Amino acid sequence: MNKVDKELLTQITNLHEVPQGIYNIRKNGESIGRHSDSEVEIISKTDKSGIDITVQANVKNRSIHIPVIVTMGGFNDLVYNDFYIGENAEIIIVAGCGIHNTSNNPSSHNGIHTFHLGKGSKVKYIEKHLGIGKQETGKILNPITKIYMDETSEFEMETFQLGGVTYSNRVTTARLKAKAKLNITEKILTTENQTAITRFTANLIGANSSINIISRSVAKNQSKQKFLSNIIGKNECFGHVECDGILLDNATIESTPKILAKDVNARLVHEAAIGKIAGDQILKLKTLGLTNEEAEELIIRGYLK
Repeated sequence: MNKVDKELLTQITNLHEVPQGIYNIRKNGESIGRHSDSEVEIISKTDKSGIDITVQANVKNRSIHIPVIVTMGGFNDLVYNDFYIGENAEIIIVAGCGIHNTSNNPSSHNGIHTFHLGKGSKVKYIEKHLGIGKQETGKILNPITKIYMDETSEFEMETFQLGGVTYSNRVTTARLKAKAKLNITEKILTTENQTAITRFTANLIGANSSINIISRSVAKNQSKQKFLSNIIGKNECFGHVECDGILLDNATIESTPKILAKDVNARLVHEAAIGKIAGDQILKLKTLGLTNEEAEELIIRGYLK
């Protein structure tokens, strides 16, 4: 890997070198490194681009790194990754994609990740997206995440758009059986003329299943963001969606919640708040000798941390 490759990996995975343990590193549509074992196995698909990751039942305290980097202008990457998590297994998965594009032609990565969680399993999934290179050149990321949760399973998802992505359409769907728990935290930064769209759809079909979604976003300059959520309760369940956005300059943020209760015992809640940074926050930081721009930057960094 060259200097640019290492920079991208550091930003999206906090890795400074090839990790120990289980990993698959993908660059410009090809695997450039892989390791698996009898507990956590990675196998290339034979019918399309992508991998199957199988975690055996009762496996604990293991991590998987599956980052993607794109460093070619005009390259459009498409990959299908399927995760099969055995009963009572506990695993951390670190994914994400970084695009470095210095050409005049847009590059994109479309990652379709499908998770199948066995009974009692627990997954923490961390996904970071980043674009660097020529500001005006397209760096497009369209992640699709499908989550199928068996009884008493737990899935925690942390997803970040760190900046530099000219366009993204992020789609997450979930289906929860009895006592399954899904927690999602999303943090997005857009600047210049960038556009970010987020779509969440969840079906709570099992008794005492629950979902909690928290979205934090900052839109600057002329950028646009759109947040859409659709939570459907088909049993005794709990669903909560919270969408908060900081709006600066001439940017726009649109939030469209939808909650549908199909059972008398379904409890579904949506909260949304969009506005500019409070003046008193900036004033407090200016007492330390900061400019308006420096104060705003500190507030934004803390908000998206």
